[in-house]
Amino acid sequence: MINQSLIDPSSIVVVGGSGDIEKPGGKILKNLLDGCFGGDLYVVNPKNESVQGIACLHSVAELETAELAIICVPARYCPDIVGTLAGKKKTRAFIILSAGFGEEGEQGRRWEQEIVETVNSVNACLLGPNCIGILNSNYTGIFTSPVPQLDPMGCDLVSSSGATAVFLLEAGILLGLKFSGVYSVGNSAQTGIEEVLEYMDQTYDPERDSSIKLLYLESIANPGKLLKHASSLVRKGARIAAIKAGNTEAGERAAASHTGALANPDMAVRALFKKAGIVSCDSREELLSVASAFNYKPLIGKNIAVITHAGGPAVMLTDALSNGGLNVPLIDGPNAEELLSMLNPGSSVSNPIDFLATGTANQLGTIIDFCDRKFDQVDAMVVIFGSPGLFDVADVYEVLSEKLETCRKPIYPVLPSVINAREGIQAFLAKGHINFPDEVALGSTLAVICKTAAPPEASETDYRVDQARIRNIIDASTDGFLSPAEVAGLLDAAGIPRASETTITTPADIENMSPPGFPIAMKVVGPVHKTDVGGVMLNINSMQELKSGFERLMQIDNAEAVLVQPMIDGVELFAGVKRESNFGHLIVCGLGGIFIEILNDFSSGLAPLTKAESLDMIRSLQGYKVFQGVRGREGVNEELFSEIIQRLSLLVEIAPEIVEMDMNPLMGEANSVVAVDTRVRVLRQSEN
Repeated sequence: MINQSLIDPSSIVVVGGSGDIEKPGGKILKNLLDGCFGGDLYVVNPKNESVQGIACLHSVAELETAELAIICVPARYCPDIVGTLAGKKKTRAFIILSAGFGEEGEQGRRWEQEIVETVNSVNACLLGPNCIGILNSNYTGIFTSPVPQLDPMGCDLVSSSGATAVFLLEAGILLGLKFSGVYSVGNSAQTGIEEVLEYMDQTYDPERDSSIKLLYLESIANPGKLLKHASSLVRKGARIAAIKAGNTEAGERAAASHTGALANPDMAVRALFKKAGIVSCDSREELLSVASAFNYKPLIGKNIAVITHAGGPAVMLTDALSNGGLNVPLIDGPNAEELLSMLNPGSSVSNPIDFLATGTANQLGTIIDFCDRKFDQVDAMVVIFGSPGLFDVADVYEVLSEKLETCRKPIYPVLPSVINAREGIQAFLAKGHINFPDEVALGSTLAVICKTAAPPEASETDYRVDQARIRNIIDASTDGFLSPAEVAGLLDAAGIPRASETTITTPADIENMSPPGFPIAMKVVGPVHKTDVGGVMLNINSMQELKSGFERLMQIDNAEAVLVQPMIDGVELFAGVKRESNFGHLIVCGLGGIFIEILNDFSSGLAPLTKAESLDMIRSLQGYKVFQGVRGREGVNEELFSEIIQRLSLLVEIAPEIVEMDMNPLMGEANSVVAVDTRVRVLRQSEN
């Protein structure tokens, strides 16, 4: 939990404060003094009478009171110190910089747990242990450098890793990024990134607080809380970008279905970020690039004008934008001709707008004005302008600076000449602007931002399912794969269309069954992966083929019965569910057959899913054109496929015991989408 004692303490005690500024206890004390903390500042150090001009107490027992304690002594001493401060000195916030806790072994975990229990017993706040501290406008409570000059409208940085926070500060400052606050949560023994976001959400004031939140997470202990408060902040106008590290797994995942094999922690994290409206980043560079773009006017639309005096970077940027799903639209017509007449001979305005190495600052201003006021096909501009070192470009950057303030449309500056135009770039940054040194990185950044939609509003679904029947089937089942009859019952109760089927276990069943309408399909019951063991036979056209096929299929190891279904035409689709740790149910969809097996063309979302989310999953597939119809073949009804995805979401909400579910394939046509083969595995205790 975050409380006011952590955010704005009236008094601070540094336990382990030192005169050696190369040690955490010395550096944090220096930072507090340099930051001109306005409250009472105390130091506990048993070996010195004073450090850095402050008289020392020899133990925390000598302290009268302190609202916040910053502790930088060996881990073994921390439980007793926290106990004394919390129980006798009315300390209600703790920052433990020390390492040697849960990250190092069982003894450290016991110390950490003891501290958490003590802190919780007095309703106090704990940040860390194993963190670099907190930096805000009230005090400089970090032991690292650089300490940036804070700006209330700069970025809030929240990081699991202290080192990563430092690296982000260093690189961000060079780009021109401003920072409002830094929170390092370390081991997150009590307070993690989720709790920091909760505090930011509950206290958010768009007139007073930073609207840009940058997150570096190494674990997500409470995905539900993260989703709730991140999406709430985004709806209030904040913009969030995040890295989640540590998403890979060593070893093989036990998976009995396509969904189980496809789904992984990284997919769940990305689905969570998408649902919350968080821009997902893969590196520190990308996180800072997204943060830089957040500092400019928001991109509304996908049409970008590329303005440059250098052809090569313009081509690379155009490729990056196009590959990311953005457009570099053709610019032509009378307004384009008018602009061309105002530029040097040889210039081009078709987009990219190349006004040559001889272009002037005034010409740049004119081009920007045309893009802003006259070219309706343009939503934003990227200006690439460097220098070969032959002449000063400060006047160009001055014009660019002015236009950034006055234009209605966003402008993103790429100033690559970090040596030849160093002074001009520094003057540009000093005016509060941010530079993108690399045009391809910028193009990728704009694409990922554009693809991150606002979090969906919660809405009641139009669909209804038979909740009582679903619960009866699940409650009566045992852990493991459900029988064909149980699966059929679940699909019917959920309102998911399925192919009719007959189960035969003996030759006599064939004689007693109603005459099938040939052609039919036959599938072995028992083995999990039917195709892998030759357990599927298609286009059976006679009773004789049916009988001989039954004999062959029943000879397969673990065969229990044979399903007989009519042959159904259409496009093979896929939908499935995987219960992914504490994230809940991850729903996956895609094209079936070769697309799911070889091309890995699928998308995912976290339940519960709205109609808009399910349609977005479908439309983000690489093979989405199949739904629209290709080469004279009719398409697939995406509304019906979307309905099935939503019904899957409802099903697992009612039956959370479902850990894996595959519908592969579903056969899709213009007027129907039907489940042909479905497997459901139930487990009442989480495997994770």
